[in-house]
Amino acid sequence: MAVTLKEVALRAGVSRSAVSRTFTDGASVSAKTRKKVEKAAEYLGYSPNFLARSLTTRRTKMIGLISNNFHNPIFLQVFDLFTKGLQDRGLRPLLVNLSNETEPEGSVKMLRQYSVDGVIVASSTLPPGFSKAFRDAGLPVVHSFGKYSAMPEVHIVGIDNKQCGRMAARCLIEKGYKSIGFMGGPQSATSTQDRFDGFMQEASKHSNVSVSYSFASAYSFDAGRIEMLRLLENGYCEAYFCGDDVLSIGALSAIETAGFSVPGDIGIIGLNDMEMAGWENINLTTIHQPVKQIISSSIELIVAMLEEPDRYPEARLFPCQIIERGTLQ
Repeated sequence: MAVTLKEVALRAGVSRSAVSRTFTDGASVSAKTRKKVEKAAEYLGYSPNFLARSLTTRRTKMIGLISNNFHNPIFLQVFDLFTKGLQDRGLRPLLVNLSNETEPEGSVKMLRQYSVDGVIVASSTLPPGFSKAFRDAGLPVVHSFGKYSAMPEVHIVGIDNKQCGRMAARCLIEKGYKSIGFMGGPQSATSTQDRFDGFMQEASKHSNVSVSYSFASAYSFDAGRIEMLRLLENGYCEAYFCGDDVLSIGALSAIETAGFSVPGDIGIIGLNDMEMAGWENINLTTIHQPVKQIISSSIELIVAMLEEPDRYPEARLFPCQIIERGTLQ
């Protein structure tokens, strides 16, 4: 049987309310009483029931952590950093898998049933309206890796995907490629749309460069491989911006299968700079996305919103940089 608050109070020789105050953040309790209660709790093996306490405080300290791209290995890093960062702040992440879902109603209903204190949407593909649905339901929300807006309706933390598209096109052109291609993720994804727009804007400035574009069905290895195999059968470019590291790695696999070499026959640049991009057998030139800073800033914002729910929405953008490795000449 679990040790009760009453048993701790008897052991410590104090009232039950004193025990409750000892384990309540910000509650008033003398140093002498706290020491007696903590000693009794340790002796008895008592742990406070935070779920029961939430009925009184109306705060569960749970944060809904939502994503929809579990096929992309970078989200292992994302979830690791988010869960550790939230737990370090005394918060408890509640992970929600939205694979193949684009409407927010089900998630809003579920997270309200769990009485979460706030929500973090960790997705570069979901539209701004998805996060707004949580705000409209009265839940503090931050959209990490979301689409940038100069006048956001919810807090946005991420990168300028259009600028990343421009950086990729400029890099390929400066390296002398005359035929370049954009191979993005799903066309409906906001990150794909912005990276494509930036890439085409930069490429259009150079009349001596031909440009093509296509879209994979998902941000995944298999989708990148399938799309590159299709491109290789129908005439291919000298170099591609694949829009995402995992797509790039799928493309590298397809190029090798077809008997071509990288960068000898085809150049590749990705985006994210996830850990495996730097592995010796991959050695991918890519655009580094500062994932750690984005996650740290997202947690900072959600914590601030717990104390100030009406905090005015802001967009925080973090700069990216090209990491030169071995997949471009």
